[in-house]
Order: sequence, then C-alpha cells, then structure tokens
Amino acid sequence: MSLAQLHYTSAPPGPDGSGFRFTAVSPGVPATLLREAEQLIGYEPPRDLPDRPDAEQLKSFPKAFSCTELSDGGRLLCRSVYTGADYSGRWGNFHAHAVHLPPGTRLPDGALPITVWESPRWAEATPPGGRPEPVDRIEPSRLLRRDGLVAFARSRADRLAAFFADLRTLADGSDVRQLVLVERDSADVAQWIALACTVLPREQAHRLTFTTYTRRPQQARQQIVGALPSSEPVGHDHRFRVHDCTGRAAGEPVADAWAEVCARIWTAGRPELFRDTARDLGDTADDVGRLAVTALAGGIALPPAARAAAARRAAARAGDLPEPTLTALLGELARAADGDDGSAGSEEPAALAALLARLDGHVPTAVSAPLAARVLTLAVRGRGPVPALGAGSLTAEVRAALARDLAPALRHGIADPAGPATGRPLSLLHLADLLDVDCTDLLPEFAGRIARELVRTEPAHETPDAVVPGSAGARSAAAGPEAPGSAVPGSAVPRSEMPGPAWPRLTHPGSDHPAPGQPGTARAGASLSGTSRPGSARPEAAQQGPARPGADHPRSAQPGTSGPGSGRPGSADSPPPCPPALLDALRGHPALRTALFGALDALAKAQPAVVAGRLAGSGLPVALDPGFPHLRMCVLGGAAGGPAGGDRRGRLRAVLHTAGVSPHADPAVLHTAFRLVWPDEPPTGEEASLLLNELGSDAHRLAGTRDLLVAAALAAPAEDTAAPLLAADLLRCFTTELDPADRAPLLLLEYAALLGTDGEGENWVERVRALRDGAVEPVPEQVTRRVYDALARRLLAVPVPESELYALARSGDTALLAAYERAARGPAVAERLRTAPSYVAARFCDWSAYQGTHPGWETTRTALLAKVLRPAVRALPAEDRTAVEEALRRTGRGRLDAYRAWNRPGALGRLAGRLTGRGRREDERASWPGDVQPPAGGGDR
Repeated sequence: MSLAQLHYTSAPPGPDGSGFRFTAVSPGVPATLLREAEQLIGYEPPRDLPDRPDAEQLKSFPKAFSCTELSDGGRLLCRSVYTGADYSGRWGNFHAHAVHLPPGTRLPDGALPITVWESPRWAEATPPGGRPEPVDRIEPSRLLRRDGLVAFARSRADRLAAFFADLRTLADGSDVRQLVLVERDSADVAQWIALACTVLPREQAHRLTFTTYTRRPQQARQQIVGALPSSEPVGHDHRFRVHDCTGRAAGEPVADAWAEVCARIWTAGRPELFRDTARDLGDTADDVGRLAVTALAGGIALPPAARAAAARRAAARAGDLPEPTLTALLGELARAADGDDGSAGSEEPAALAALLARLDGHVPTAVSAPLAARVLTLAVRGRGPVPALGAGSLTAEVRAALARDLAPALRHGIADPAGPATGRPLSLLHLADLLDVDCTDLLPEFAGRIARELVRTEPAHETPDAVVPGSAGARSAAAGPEAPGSAVPGSAVPRSEMPGPAWPRLTHPGSDHPAPGQPGTARAGASLSGTSRPGSARPEAAQQGPARPGADHPRSAQPGTSGPGSGRPGSADSPPPCPPALLDALRGHPALRTALFGALDALAKAQPAVVAGRLAGSGLPVALDPGFPHLRMCVLGGAAGGPAGGDRRGRLRAVLHTAGVSPHADPAVLHTAFRLVWPDEPPTGEEASLLLNELGSDAHRLAGTRDLLVAAALAAPAEDTAAPLLAADLLRCFTTELDPADRAPLLLLEYAALLGTDGEGENWVERVRALRDGAVEPVPEQVTRRVYDALARRLLAVPVPESELYALARSGDTALLAAYERAARGPAVAERLRTAPSYVAARFCDWSAYQGTHPGWETTRTALLAKVLRPAVRALPAEDRTAVEEALRRTGRGRLDAYRAWNRPGALGRLAGRLTGRGRREDERASWPGDVQPPAGGGDR
C-alpha cells in the first residue's frame, strides 16, 4: 500500500499561486483533506533563536513532528522543519512533509507513529517535478532506541511517575486536559512520547496524538503538546496540565500506583516488561496488579501500594502464574519495601496476609515460609491482623529467626493494657505458641483483662461490702475497711468475699425516702419520729436496709430471674456469646484456660448475678477442667431449670448441683447459689425458713448466708405471714451470733406473732416500745409497722386489759396511735361494730376513757368516736342499740349515762359531745377511705 503524501512550503509562482502552498501531493488526495491539513502543518520558529541563522544554526531549531486526528477519523503524520529563507530571500520559510493514514489504517508493520521520528523517509524539500515518490513504508528512526530511552528515563526519574499518572487519565478519558511538555529540545519531547507509547496498551498508543513542538500551545489540537521555554506560557490555563522539565521537579508524591510501577520499570532499564505484560496479560493500564506482578517477578523493587496490588493479583490468579514467576514474586514480596514498616495506612499487610492464606499448604513450605515471616513481622510490629498459621507454615530456620526477632513485640502486644483483651492479643498468644516464645508469666494479668472485658462491669455495681443493711456486714462497712482475711462473725468465709445481693433497700424512720409502698414521714402518725439516736456513729447511707419489695421488684416475678435488663439468656438484651476466637484459644491453650477460669471464678464469687447475666449460655468450656465452682454455677446455672412450678428452693438445689462440689466441702458455693437464685429480691419468709431448716444453721453460718436470711426476715412485706416464724427460727438458731442491731427487729417480729396467743404475756405496749427504743439502730420501718399493726389489732380485741389501753393513751406514740386508728377504721372492726353490740359498748368505753391523758390520745379517740363509732351506732337496728345500752349498764351506771348523753340528739347531745370530746376541732387532714359522715343537724335523722 502506497501512503498518500503532502509537501508544503513557500514556493515560486505556479499554477497554484505563489507563497506558502502545497508543492507536491500524491494523486487522489481530496481537496477537503488539503484544506484541513493546511491548518495543522504550520511552523513558527522560536523567538529566542536567530532571525537569520546560518546553516549550522539551522540544526538547532526544533523539529515539529506531530500525529493529529482528522475529522474523517484518519491520522495525519507531519514533520515540519525550519528552512530559513525562501526562494525570494525572505526569512521564515519552513517545509512540511506529511503522510495521511485513512481511518482504520496504521503504518506498515503496525509501527507506532512516534517510532518514525526523524526517519530517513522524511524530506526537507519538495521532490523534483512536484510529484512525491511512492512510499509503502517508513523506516523507524535509529534515535529512539532502548538504551537511549532508558538513559533518558533515568535522567527524568523524578518526573516520570507524575507524567505517567497524567498520561493514564488522558488515555482512558477520565481527564481530557492536554499535557504540555516543556523541554529545551524537541528531541526530548519525542523521547517523552516514546516512553508514553511504551507504557500504554498498544491500541491506546496508536490513538495517542502529539506534537513535539509548537510556539503556541493554546492552539494545539493534540493530546501531548511539546513546547520550548520560549513558547507562550499556559500555566494558568485550566485546559492544560504542564510538565516543565526545564525547572525543578515539584516533588509531590504520586498516588497512582500504576504510574509508580511504570517509572520503576523504566529506571530499572526493563522496558521489555511492558511488552511482555501487554502480550501475555492484556491492558496494563486497567490493572496495576498485572504489571506489578511482572515487575516484582523481574526483581524490581516497588512501593507498598504496588506490592499490595501485586499480592492481590497473585492471590486471585495464583493458579495461572508460572512456577518460576510465582517463586520470584514471593521472594520479592518477602523482602521489606523501602521505607515501609507496614504501619497505619498501608494496604500491603492485609494483601500479603490474603496471599499467604491462599498459598499456605498449596506450595512448598520453603517457598511460602519467607512470605509467612514477612506477614507475621508486619502483623506484630505494624499491629495488623495476625494470620492463623500452623506449624507446617514455617521452616525451622524461619521459626527460630522470628522467635528471636519478634519475642519482645509479641510479649508487649499480649500484655498491653491499652489494647483490647480479646481479638489481637489472642492471635499473638497463638503466634507465641507457634514460635515457642514463653509467655506464661503474662497469663494471669492477661486472663484478668479478658475476664473483666467479658463481664464488663464496674466494681461499684456490687461491691464486696454491699451486704445487707442492718446486718453485721453493713456495719463493718461503716466502721471502715477490714483487715485482709477478716471474716463475718461466726463465718468461715472472709467478709471481703461475701458481697450482698443487689436487693432494694429499706428506709429507716427519719429517712427522706420511705420504702416503696410505705407512707412517708411527712404524714403525721405515719412513722416513728426522729433519726438515729445520739451516739450512733453509723452514717446515714449505712442505715439503709433491704426494703420490702415494691412495684419495682414484685414477688410474683419469675423465680430465679433478675427481672428486665438482667442480661440473662433469653431476655431482650441477652449478651452475645463469647468470641469464637476466645473459645478456640481456651480449648487449645490449657494454661490460658486455667488462668481465665480462675479470674472469672473470683468475679463470679464476688458478683454472681452480674457474671451469670453476661456468661450464661456463652459456651465457655468449663467442663474441660475440674474446679471453678462459682463460674460453673454462673455459666451452667441458667440451664439448670430446677423443678417445675417455680420452686426456687428446687432451683437452688439444681444450681448447687452444677457447681460440682458440695456446699459442705466449700461453703462459699451456697452463698453464690443463693445470690444467683435471688439476685434482685430476698426470699420469702417461708422460703427462708425452709432453707434454714433444710440446710441447718451451720451451713448458713459457714457460707455467710445468715445475714441474707436476716435480711429476708426484715424486708418481708406485711402479707408475708411466715416472716415472724422466720425471725423466731433465726433467734433460736443464732442465739449468740446475731448482731445487736438485728436482734431487736427480729424480737419485734417474733413478738408480733405472739400477740393474741398464750405467749403474749403482759405489758404489750411497754414491751414493744422497749424493744424498739432499746435497738442499737433504728428499726426498719416495715418491721415497726408490722408489729404496731399487730399490737393495734390486739388492743381492739375483747377483752383488753385497761392497763394496756392506758399505756397506749399515755405513750403518745404517734406511729402507734396512727396504727391503732388505722386498724379501728379497718373492715374487721367495722364488721364487728355492725354485728356485735357488746363490741360497740367495749369500744365506747375505750374511746371515752382517759380523757386528757395525752393530746395524741385525745385526737385519736375523739376522731374514732365521731368518725367510726357514731356512724356505726346510728346504723344499728333498735334491738342492737338496746343491747348496747344493756352491755354498758352491766359495766356501771355512769358509762350508760355518758353513752346516752353522747348519743342524744339536740343541744344536750352536742353538750355531751363536747364533754366526751365530740365537737372538738380536729386536725385538718384528708378523709380516710370508708369514712361515714354523720347525719346533718347534729344527729337528727
């Protein structure tokens, strides 16, 4: 195929005119092509060169060699040179010799356009006769040879990566700005273009347009534009990216890994790698990994980003790589990159680890062991992920070298308190075992960190001294820290190891916060007055005791659970199981397992409910080792459902069974099991009594659960009828061991059950008040209320010794009088007043007696006469009213007269009311539930 040629210069007058014109054109070239080409082949000499150069100076003028895309899709290759003076002697003439490549055609033999730079085929004058000689091929220039390009690339080493990065975006169309190369010689621009065409895929290199020189870069149409320092500047034009090779390099790092690899290959003098890669693997610009694999296998050092790309490529195509290439690649990747230690921001550690995981076991150990050593070194020193390797992944020599080099970093990573307890440290421990690095001395502290992370609790949640208020443990906390190893009185278990349960606390009389469901102290007569007695050194916080379970902790809750938010298996916020990596480490590392189970067992002993909430159902392999009973109960206790029907005592036995040790051999397990079954509320009085009688006092004494039973008695609500019997059992079983502050409340509870029986004795009021006032500390409010209610019910029974009623009237005890009035207004008294006339007579005698004894009694009795007795009497039928008067007649004439005067309507009735207290101005208070107002009109019906 003959190539169409064009010659253009300043010529004498002829058929086509004079001046600059086409002087020789191949046959068949259309006029449209000539008009378009005329706009592309002009030449302006540089301003800084001589205006009238001699023959030698003409050689220094730049040569404009261009490849331009035409409107029809073809290419125009043109070489324009300055020739000095034209035929008329005018200076400024040039000669352009161009070759037209129609659309879809290339140079013969598929030569790239840049390869014909300064080819002998280019003419500097119009051929004789005005007809170009036919040309079927253009020989390549000898100027763009391999060695010359390598030398040029090394001379521009600091600029290569930046140029290649811009070239890539230009070639793939992601950035269409033109590249302007400023050099002092157009031949250097040609070499830049040759470098570009070498690194680009062949097809993109053929499509690349360029010119080696122009004085006006703004008017150039090519993708790469060559210019001289004297050319018009374009530095501030957004259409161009300028690479000025005549000044200092910018020195900014290049983020394009492909560009870095291309620069390294050229400076290494290995341009044939581009050809091999393009032939074997295809488009080098679209995947840096392919080119990086070739470069590394060729022994060329690459930056970390390129090494990471090569590792990813090799991992994805390991089966396609020839064995020599893969071996050479692994050897290069096993060597550290210059200036890189695998620290933060590098992708290399993860890529190398993925490659190692892909190859481990599939290539000989001698081949993969250096890479494994590199991966492990990066992971340990650079804090990257540690791969899971087996003993067969390393040779003996590599293992010994790693153990020597990495031992300090391994030990530091395992013991580092600033890092996580699980995850990376576990991997480092596995690696230490693999390398035979001894870390036994680090395991106790390491296991403690893991235990705290698994439980994730603060010591304040359930402190070792958070025992039941009102018991010996709470007073020891108020008195100050105990000496190490000190024990609860009568207990073989140290107090520091016997923390109490997280039950709600009691409110003692005088507190600003009454117990749940109890009336506050602001209400008159609702509680005992005053705070702790003078001489008591117990802080107010220490005077708080276990409260009666209120709405927040109903006794109807599911037995053995800790309520919402407990974190127990099956709840909405059930904790996640232990990390699989930890479970694997525990199964494969007996020393770690023993240390961790020991730490968790200590936490389980101190905070069983918390540990059970986190670890129940976690899958911890507690069955692998004997011992650790407290941990066993917390982990396995959730599966020990116990008997059906919510029998918490049965659940206690089931939990104790999971401990693997008898509470008689290790009493502390009873304490832990107790707090697992009753974590948020104390047992009922019946449950506590059965536990005491079933296990015996010695078991509770040694286990330290005696105070928990005491707390159950003191915190029992009024409806728990077994609490007084529990108090009696505690007094009987621990006669000399009970704390003085516990003894008085228990005696009051016991006495509350005796009232109304043969064992009540005499002087009930004084006895109750003496026990209360003789207590070392304020008696819990619910205990006082229970015994006062029992005493009030007894004082409202028949018969009642007058001495007891007089003791009540004289006492002026606000809380006791309030309990008496509350009981008198109750349904039991109302029923008896409605059905028993003799009871009505007895109540009139009581409530009209001892006038003026004490203001409190006056207020109480007059209120009962007016608000309780009068409505009841007026509602009686006639025969019952007669029976009331008959009963009063038998007690004496004076009482009958007083009753008739009190019950008589009209003025005399009002006067009698004043004499008996009726009509006194009562305290302004809210009406009581069930109050019956007397008829209006002073008793008139």
